[in-house]
Amino acid sequence: MGWNFLAILLVVALVCSAIGFYKYVYFLSIGYGFAVAGIGITLIVLTGMGMFATPMISVIGIVVALVLFIIYGARLSGFLLVREIKNSAYQKTLKEATGDEAKMPFFVKLVIWITVAVLYVGQTSPVFFRLYNGSGVTSLLWVGIGISVVGIVLESIADKQKGQQKKLRPDKVATEGLYKIVRCPNYFGEILFWTGVFVGGIDIYAGIGQWLLAVICWICIIYIMFNGAQRLEKRQMARYGNDKEYNAYADKTPIIIPLLPIYHLNKK
Repeated sequence: MGWNFLAILLVVALVCSAIGFYKYVYFLSIGYGFAVAGIGITLIVLTGMGMFATPMISVIGIVVALVLFIIYGARLSGFLLVREIKNSAYQKTLKEATGDEAKMPFFVKLVIWITVAVLYVGQTSPVFFRLYNGSGVTSLLWVGIGISVVGIVLESIADKQKGQQKKLRPDKVATEGLYKIVRCPNYFGEILFWTGVFVGGIDIYAGIGQWLLAVICWICIIYIMFNGAQRLEKRQMARYGNDKEYNAYADKTPIIIPLLPIYHLNKK
């Protein structure tokens, strides 16, 4: 199972996500990106130090997967930081969504911090297990990398398109581009990214422990994305519920998975 290495990755995730003690929502946003990027960097360093039995001919392929962690984390945290600093409207929305920071007990923050750090290690574990098990690069790894790349690209395009549309129509939800196909394309991209990571390890998981960690954390991130879409829809319904244009759009556009006819996660 490689508990000693998993412990190292957990420490990295804890350190990188500790920014959440400044504002607890950062545990799940900016700290999330920092942690994933930090784990990617740590595994590259450990690989370079020869800590794993992975054949050298396979290292390059696995490093590609680890570089994706860095790209993913840097893009996510960078985007969120810039948005919060520059967008006063988003700051107001964030405050309304998260409530009073001062009311959250320190112990609750501590539990959230440890829980999400474990989750981040579990999400990235498929690539770690490939290194730890000494497995080489297989076609399934490249399939997983391809799925993850598509996920990152979709998230990036969705964030850009939303920003452009909000500049033109700040009082309306984004409905053009990817948003014509699905209402939460960034969440869909997130699901794709981590599905790619999980799929890329299916042929190398050794033992029930590795399977459980990978599967449970993959299911958790999908649940978190659906929950995020549900909370976003709830806020949108409160703001645009009387807008005929919004209702017509929401009633015909899948909320998180393209072509899957799930249009609402809240009762209208």
